[in-house]
Amino acid sequence: MDPSHVPTNTEAELESFRQKWREEVTARAKGKAPVASASTSNTASASKPHTAKGNARDAGPHSHVRQRSVKDVDEVAPYVYDDLGEKKHGRRLDETSAQAVAASAEGIQPGSALEHYEKAVEKETQGSLGDSVNLYRKAFKLDSEVHEVYKAKHFPPSYFKKFQGAKQSTPTPGSTSSRAAEPTSLPKPQDPNPSNASVTVPNTAHHSLTGHSSALQSLIGEFSSLSIQGEPPPTDLSPAPPCPISKIPEEILVEVLEHLAVQDVASFVRLAQVCKRLAYLVVTEDRVWKRLALGHEYGFAAMHYSWSCQVDGKPLGVEGQGEHMLGSSDDMPSDTDEFEPSPPPPSPTTLTQMLVPNSYPTYRNLFRLRPRIRFNGCYISTVNYSRPGQSSPTSVSWNSPIHIVTYYRYLRFLRDGTCMSLLTTSEPADVVPYLYMEHMHKSHGALLSAPMKDALLGRWRLTGPAVPRDEDEGEKEGTLLVETAGATPKYMYKMALSFGSAGRGAKNNKLAWQGYWSYNRLTDDWGEFGLKNDRPFYWSRVKSYGMSWDEGGMKEKK
Repeated sequence: MDPSHVPTNTEAELESFRQKWREEVTARAKGKAPVASASTSNTASASKPHTAKGNARDAGPHSHVRQRSVKDVDEVAPYVYDDLGEKKHGRRLDETSAQAVAASAEGIQPGSALEHYEKAVEKETQGSLGDSVNLYRKAFKLDSEVHEVYKAKHFPPSYFKKFQGAKQSTPTPGSTSSRAAEPTSLPKPQDPNPSNASVTVPNTAHHSLTGHSSALQSLIGEFSSLSIQGEPPPTDLSPAPPCPISKIPEEILVEVLEHLAVQDVASFVRLAQVCKRLAYLVVTEDRVWKRLALGHEYGFAAMHYSWSCQVDGKPLGVEGQGEHMLGSSDDMPSDTDEFEPSPPPPSPTTLTQMLVPNSYPTYRNLFRLRPRIRFNGCYISTVNYSRPGQSSPTSVSWNSPIHIVTYYRYLRFLRDGTCMSLLTTSEPADVVPYLYMEHMHKSHGALLSAPMKDALLGRWRLTGPAVPRDEDEGEKEGTLLVETAGATPKYMYKMALSFGSAGRGAKNNKLAWQGYWSYNRLTDDWGEFGLKNDRPFYWSRVKSYGMSWDEGGMKEKK
């Protein structure tokens, strides 16, 4: 007999299970109750491997235990754990703490209005604007005042200031009537700059937000308590890059900003784009703006409110005082015994300090809005107009030609009270590099500076309260008067220009025409030029001019 065909204990056990399964199927087909669940037992037996044993006496008790366990499983319903499907325990090695918090927060759905609002703010900072708008809508549907609750939670100082009066009059819940009747005792505000404070405490004595809109005041006011932040570290485990300027005391930082503003006021203003703390200092630091307004570099110490020289640039003398135009009140009576000597007029610096805060709220507004001349560039007026021409006698065309005329006017002002005026058809690229005093009235010939042969020398002054004259008591500030030599020695020209602004955010960069006259020295007659085609002057910065502090309109020698 083949040994492989000898039945073993395992095969005998399987054969008994097959027999019971057949009996159960036959009983179900005839409508009888099953004795035992063969499928369940079969599954249970298949799920648990059995080790074949050599002893035959263990087969009986083993099968009896299996039948009893199968019956118990059929009677009791199994328990299903639904929350153990994709739950992850522990953290991955590449997962940071911020990612772990974000992952745990994503699984939590917001329930209250405040949670929806906080989730919306988080989505907005991440750039998910669509999700943030939906969350904002749900938050405001649940509570229309949810933004106030959010401010109370995340911005307690501003919330306390806004509702300080309401809290004093309204008793808190749960308090006694005697305590509710008493006014709420508020802590006394401390001095932000005590005498024993560190030098790094921000000093608000010279900071002013007056003269700005309410929206800008609230925005800049939030930056007052901030500090200069350095560059964030490239990774979570890397050290932050050094930021020495964040450790400088504010007193020293203001000194640095003042020196920067004197060298280049445009760079000082662009410094506000670096961070919020520097933006607060640039906008509110009156010490720097006062230095700019009263200084001779850009401010009103360099402005002239009376004639400082003659038309040809020579200093004013006894003879030069009589050379005036339009009935200037420089003529004084020869018999001075009948009049008492009048006190000297106040200096421009003294007068400028008197305008703050009466006429201008801050020195920043004074520097930006009060009319002033700029010396680091020139004023250019481009004139374009068309006129009809005359057709040639030999032409057979029916139409007359149209001529388009283009010419330019140039004005450059110097700190000593002189100026240069030029009317030419040459473009700015051919004129601006040679608009220096050393190119005036020379034998230009065919040189590159040939357009300067028609340049005229003159003088300038501003109108304003700094000219205490008898006839000009009603003279208003904001007009620029320019007197230049004429095309021939017997003529002189006079211009009256008003200050304006062109462009977004720019101030005092435009000169509009008020009048233009010519004076005949021989006949003592005045004639007015028509300004039909003339256009305003627009200021253009020229880096090669510098600030003309010491050069006097002369080109620097290199």
